[in-house]
Amino acid sequence: MTADDAAVIAASCRDPERFAVLFDRHAPHIHRYLARRAGAQAADDLLAETFLTAFSKRCRYDLAHPNARPWLYGIATNVVAQFRREEVRQLRLLQAAGPEPDQPDFSERSVAAVTVGTLRAELASALTLVPAADRDVLLLVAWEDLTYDEVARALAIPVGTVRSRLHRARTRLRRLLADIDYKEIAQ
Repeated sequence: MTADDAAVIAASCRDPERFAVLFDRHAPHIHRYLARRAGAQAADDLLAETFLTAFSKRCRYDLAHPNARPWLYGIATNVVAQFRREEVRQLRLLQAAGPEPDQPDFSERSVAAVTVGTLRAELASALTLVPAADRDVLLLVAWEDLTYDEVARALAIPVGTVRSRLHRARTRLRRLLADIDYKEIAQ
């Protein structure tokens, strides 16, 4: 029988090497979430930051919760938020430095790739217009299949707040995506 996450975390406070079990169990899920939120290139670094933070806070973990994944998603969400703030700061610095040279024309790409890319871009663009707190709830439910209770634990908010944020996020996305002309994109 394998120990639940709470037991592993408790044991890691005495024997830090035991924390590796938690990494082995949950890193693939957290990495997938981070890759979706911040891109594949940043995901490895953000995963390391997530588990470094979790490791440093492990002895304060609430052992009443046998599954640590919602806790790890909460840490990962905060790491992504910090990454985004830093990214915005870097973009502002680049804008102050002046425009980039012209990029080569990629008009030879296939129609399918353009359509998928455009739809992905439309969705990504729409997601940026959803308030961050609402977006975090939406993505934890939609991408990671967390329950409302798990999202509440991950983000340290009441379940009722999870429900209202999810409703607002879905409503906002529907409204933003309603005007997309899919037939025009496919041509």
